Amino acid sequence: MSGALHTVASFLVTVGLLVVVHELGHYAVARLAGVKILRFSVGFGRPLWMRRLGPDRTEWVLAAFPLGGFVRMLDTREGDVHPAEAARAFDRQGVGKRIAIVLAGPAANFLAAFAIYWLLFVTGLPGLKPVVGDPPPATAAAAAGLANGDTLRAIGGEPVATWTDVRWLLLKEAVRGGRVALEVEEPNGGHATRSLDMGVLTKDDLDRDFLGKLGLRAYAPRVPAVLGRVIPGGAGERAGLKEGDRIVAIGREAVSTWGRFTAIVRAAPGRPLELEVERGGRRLALTAVPEPTGEGASRIGLLKVEPGPQARSEWDRMTTTVRHGPLEAVPRAAAKVWDLSAFSLRMLGKMLVGDVSWKNLSGPLTIADYAGQSAQLGWVSFAGFLALVSVSLGVLNLLPIPLLDGGHLVYYSAEIVKGSPVSERAMEIGQRVGLAILAGLTFFAFYNDINRLLTG
Repeated sequence: MSGALHTVASFLVTVGLLVVVHELGHYAVARLAGVKILRFSVGFGRPLWMRRLGPDRTEWVLAAFPLGGFVRMLDTREGDVHPAEAARAFDRQGVGKRIAIVLAGPAANFLAAFAIYWLLFVTGLPGLKPVVGDPPPATAAAAAGLANGDTLRAIGGEPVATWTDVRWLLLKEAVRGGRVALEVEEPNGGHATRSLDMGVLTKDDLDRDFLGKLGLRAYAPRVPAVLGRVIPGGAGERAGLKEGDRIVAIGREAVSTWGRFTAIVRAAPGRPLELEVERGGRRLALTAVPEPTGEGASRIGLLKVEPGPQARSEWDRMTTTVRHGPLEAVPRAAAKVWDLSAFSLRMLGKMLVGDVSWKNLSGPLTIADYAGQSAQLGWVSFAGFLALVSVSLGVLNLLPIPLLDGGHLVYYSAEIVKGSPVSERAMEIGQRVGLAILAGLTFFAFYNDINRLLTG
């Protein structure tokens, strides 16, 4: 499957699964409340596939436009309803039942994310140990006194086991601003506390490599660029590379480490590289063209060669898998969902007041790109991406914007306060306001997507 098709397929799977989860939440609670379901649709627009099932002959639909879905319930405001079925209409239910039905969609997304994170915590999350490489001069990491080989153990008092943990905690600290305490284990076994200044980041940096801006980068073991297995049919085999070869130079640049060799190859998708190779005491000149993989800014080159024994040993030493028992994983998964939800709301709030750039708002093109990338990395990465988007979908739908679930909750809250439903006129005005807000958010999201594609 080509990169573009893989990205599209991953995006459709992501959207399809999460929309089904969300709408099943509404559907299940509506059924429990006795409401008649007329249609369950994945997507909008013209039906591509439809079946009528169950005693109510509910229409199950797969529609042409896949970005969303809906559950259509019997409602006396939308047409004539037979007197015998009036009690099963959504608008005839008590306000408590209507609130429960509306809340069920976002709740289903949160529950799905919780289940995914629980599974990931139990099966194990692989990651790179947070060992720091040489921080560049004049960066916050250098000013904090971090040095090559230091291992980060905690950030702001919270333990970290992988670079993924480091990125997440520092992202939260970057939104807050100020300084953050880093607990460090030094190469000699000693322990120290460093103070990292997050104030060097601007509001635009969060959409970029903010760890690089801080001067934080992973430790790269200094092992020679000796090849292990050369994958059959790959670009390396076509170039004539063999197991045991040592890459001495690429072009005019001497190559002394495996890390530098892979960095040059990744940065040259589809471009010929002149390799100087040492094999059995002799020097050979070979030309290799790294195979392009990925799309847009994520496009990299691969020779499809594996590292030699020394590099593999160092890699194994630098990686870890974080696992938790089934019971211990329950509060951790719940805390993860809560943490992501709270952070999403905090980011939205700071966008509104201008403390965080609107460039951090992503649309369907960016989601599709990340879906494709995460799927290529394996099921663990893709499952984590699904959980993240599921939380985002739940939070988005709870925003107090008419047309979203949160907007309906505002109407029902007003109904509880005033003792009667909100007027049709007020709801009509709300729908127009909600449509304008969503149109504006959609515009920003698509603009950011296109800008990312054009600028990388």
